[in-house]
Amino acid sequence: MAYDLLLERFLRYVKINTRSDENATRTPTTQSQVDFALKVLKPELEELGLSNIHYLESNGYLVATLPANDDQLTRKIGFISHMDTADFNAEGVSPQVIDSYDGGVIPLGSSGYSLDPTDFPNLNNYLGQTLITTDGTTLLGADDKSGIAEIITALAYLKAHPEIKHCEIRVGFGPDEEIGIGADKFDVEDFDVDFAYTVDGGPLGELQYETFSAAGAELTFHGRNVHPGTAKDQMVNALQLAIDFHNQLPEKERPELTDGYQGFNHLQTMTGTVEEAKSSYIIRDFETESFENRKATFQEIADQMNQTYGQTRVDLVLKDQYYNMRQVIEKDMTPVELAKEVMEDLDITPVIEPIRGGTDGSKISFMGIPTPNLFAGGENMHGRYEFVSLQTMEKAVDVILGIVSKP
Repeated sequence: MAYDLLLERFLRYVKINTRSDENATRTPTTQSQVDFALKVLKPELEELGLSNIHYLESNGYLVATLPANDDQLTRKIGFISHMDTADFNAEGVSPQVIDSYDGGVIPLGSSGYSLDPTDFPNLNNYLGQTLITTDGTTLLGADDKSGIAEIITALAYLKAHPEIKHCEIRVGFGPDEEIGIGADKFDVEDFDVDFAYTVDGGPLGELQYETFSAAGAELTFHGRNVHPGTAKDQMVNALQLAIDFHNQLPEKERPELTDGYQGFNHLQTMTGTVEEAKSSYIIRDFETESFENRKATFQEIADQMNQTYGQTRVDLVLKDQYYNMRQVIEKDMTPVELAKEVMEDLDITPVIEPIRGGTDGSKISFMGIPTPNLFAGGENMHGRYEFVSLQTMEKAVDVILGIVSKP
């Protein structure tokens, strides 16, 4: 099924820089996200004739409703996508459209970079399809402007085809997902649905209701700097403390050595001087017990180092970020089973596997709205090698339409 304006919408959206800013303190963290919501998306929703269109200054979400047109379809279902893009250059996005991909190397503009099936074998899944890529200087932004384009295209299709009976649909486009705070202020009462889906996944068929549980660990190491020529038994090198701490973590429990249901501890940054050093980690695990054990290991290492030095040389701040949404969704698998049935009706093989990351659905599920994740099509996300298939985006629209019209 072809959908008018899906490609046009997507190309228009990705050219707008909506990168979030982890150092900002406001919500949304960048004005560009506010402008995207109010100056681009809101007028489109108004033109489509949706109801109750409103922007919540409290959390940066743009929300709208398409009322049900069949009294027998009593569910209220939500679809959510995020407006921000990740921490890679998003200024001057100039997407390329590759018609009928032939399986060869795709030069990314004149940047000198290319998409090569030798390096990215996932390209072999898209022979003959229309691919949208970057020009090699920016990310693309399919994460998650593909989801936004798909949701709005589905709404437009339903408005143009009133003969398709559907339940009440609520949509929400929110900020700051890429920096992990987008759903912190999500208004469950305002959204008011039975369950929802984030349209924020990757390749065709992804259907996910398990995520990592996540925490952040911020460490500050306090040293004592003296002249290295007379440092014996005097100097305490804060950078060395940071290295010593890291070396006490399980060596093989790093992202690059794990997959599937294996958790990890990921050192993101290490900076400092002899006098003071800082390390930042993210901690991820699917199971509650092992998640808690990982955090306990961090605390035990810090405590032991402080005991060895007889004073506080290591300050540790642990902060939970989100939890595995399976804990909520497995109590009532209706949204998962519904999406699975729709995909099978469309001859799409559901790919049900855990997300080795998180989505806004993690937090929203724990707030009271079960919210699994649907595929949106993006591949190689968050960088210059990102691409998406138009045909996969069209099938995501098919799935949305199937979900809302299923008895």
